[in-house]
Amino acid sequence: MNVIFVLWLREVKRYLRSRPQIIASLGQPLLYLLVLGYGLNRVAQIPGTGGYFQFVAPGVICMGILFTSIFSGIGLLWDRQFGFLKETLVAPVPRLQIMAGRTLGGATIAIIQGTLVLIVCMLAGFRPQGFAAIPQALLFMGLIAIVFAALGTAIGSTLRDMQGFQMIMNFLIMPIFFLSGALYPLANSALPLRIATHLDPLSYGVDGLRGALVGLVQIGGALDVLVLGVLATAFVMLGAWAFSRIQV
Repeated sequence: MNVIFVLWLREVKRYLRSRPQIIASLGQPLLYLLVLGYGLNRVAQIPGTGGYFQFVAPGVICMGILFTSIFSGIGLLWDRQFGFLKETLVAPVPRLQIMAGRTLGGATIAIIQGTLVLIVCMLAGFRPQGFAAIPQALLFMGLIAIVFAALGTAIGSTLRDMQGFQMIMNFLIMPIFFLSGALYPLANSALPLRIATHLDPLSYGVDGLRGALVGLVQIGGALDVLVLGVLATAFVMLGAWAFSRIQV
């Protein structure tokens, strides 16, 4: 348990020390929020949300969590390149604990990033349906962060260079984001698109977070929690298996 805490604390400290990175990582979510949110607010009307800005803000929050959590796998490659990973792996502790500490650290960073995006959204005019919804929103933010931090760790465990990781992430992240319903409603979409969105793990996170913050649910809150919980468990197990196969 001490190993999990130490690695979690190391990941969080590394994030908090990189203040320029924190500010830069807010750039893309803010671009989507301001350009699409304000630009389409008077053009696109989403029933039951009070405007497109209210609709897209939860999707932008999920975007910030997705990018931060899944790119936590780069830290694994960085540690492998500079030797810290070797020192960790030769320690007399189960590798599952090492993987758990790294995953929880990446997920915590993603939750912090998502919270920062939520605060910026509120400053820009986004209004949740009530402050009582914040704990439920944090639950979905945590589930999304764990799912994709574990996925990022699993992918990072199978690679040896950052270039390969970035290529795979670029191939995965944009389809995951655009098929999640973060920028458009899933109802009344074409059948192939509906199938693709229901296969996308982020769709359940976006739906759950949007339901918590603005009260618009298109899949179902209970199903969202169930799917994210199952995926979090599956990806953590997959990541633990991939991490256990790393050669010192």
